[in-house]
Parts: sequence; C-alpha cells; structure tokens
Amino acid sequence: MLPCNRGSGGSAAPAPKCTYEKADPQPPAENLAWDGKTPKDGAIYRVWCEGGRVGVTFVPTGAAGPAAPTIDPELVARRAVDSMRLVGPAVASPRAAGRYVVGMPMWMWATRSTSSYGPATAKATAGGVTVTATAHVSTIRWDMGDGTTVTCHGPGTPYSADRGKSTSPDCGHRYERSAADQPDGRYKGTATATWTVTWTAPALGDGGEFTETRQTAFTAAVGEVQVLN
Repeated sequence: MLPCNRGSGGSAAPAPKCTYEKADPQPPAENLAWDGKTPKDGAIYRVWCEGGRVGVTFVPTGAAGPAAPTIDPELVARRAVDSMRLVGPAVASPRAAGRYVVGMPMWMWATRSTSSYGPATAKATAGGVTVTATAHVSTIRWDMGDGTTVTCHGPGTPYSADRGKSTSPDCGHRYERSAADQPDGRYKGTATATWTVTWTAPALGDGGEFTETRQTAFTAAVGEVQVLN
C-alpha cells in the first residue's frame, strides 16, 4: 500500500489522507481507469481516503498517488439508489383500525413491493462509468412502543383466522400491559427496514455493498379483556 498525505499551504483546509492499494489482478486493457495508459506506464490502484471508500485510479510508476482519485463508483451507486425512491416498510399489521389484547399473540407483517421491500435495481453513470445497484430489505426492526424491539429477517407472515391464538412463525410480539396510559390509548411504534445494496462497476472490475435504512410509523390500540361476573 502507498500512504499519501497531501496537505495544502496557506489557509486552505488540508486534503484527506489517502491510502492506495494496487489492484490484484490488474483490470483488463479496455478498463476505463487506464485512460489510454498501459502497464508499462503504471498501475491501477484502489483508493481509500479519510471519511470512507473512494474508488480507483491510475498511478504512474514511481508516483505516490495523485491528489484525488478519478472515479468514485460507490458514490455513483448511491445515485442509483436515490433514483429507486426506497421507502419504509408498508406496515399491514399492526393495523391502525385494529384492537389488540394484552397477552395475546400479535402478528406483524409488511406488504412487499419494489419500493418498500425490493428487490429494486437501477443504474447510474458518471465519468463514463456505469454502476448497477440492487437493493433488498434484509431485516425489519420493530420498535413496539412499549420499550421492546423485535427484529425480523423477512416481511412477516400474514395472519389468518384458522391460525387461532397461535404465535407468528417468524415475526410476532405480545404486549404485557395495556396502552391505557398512552396518548389516545395507543402504543406508538416504528418499523425500520435495513436495505442491503450490492453494486457492480464492470468497466472498473469493481463492486461492493452498503446499507441504508428507511422507517415507517405505526400505532397499536392495546387493551385488556373485560370479564363479566
């Protein structure tokens, strides 16, 4: 690796510290990062700077690295994700109009769609490089509003009457006390989806993964069963 700390004089802020790692194997000759150069002139390096991953660039033989990398494929991938217009989970249960009972199993689930669960795919281009990104929800974290959280590795299973009082096989909760002391007699919760994004930049022989989150609010009216003597 080649460490590179390039500051600037005067009152200007110093450039971030960068580390250059030679790509092994080197990209093919048609890779855009070569920009007309050949292995006789230098090599292609992956670049990391303070603040996170940056990209790839050509480094001439004997040089410590340029002041800045030429291409940032991960940022291009994030542009592709922006175009997907991803949203939080489409919460189907708990229902705002529903009434739930203390101690009874609650089934939570979200309705699947491209924008609320995935998979969603989009492309973005910058500097002659096209990046393809694919996003899907890997987990949904349910903050139930009563101080507990439930993490589900899927959208959850819809409840049906034939399930009776059984618990959800993959995404459920039991409220242990009523929401009588809560505003409007409802627990206020959130469902937070973690989107896993994988991206590829074939022209650079590069790719990676990152996550983003989206959130949806929900309420649950929870009461106790009234017993008549």
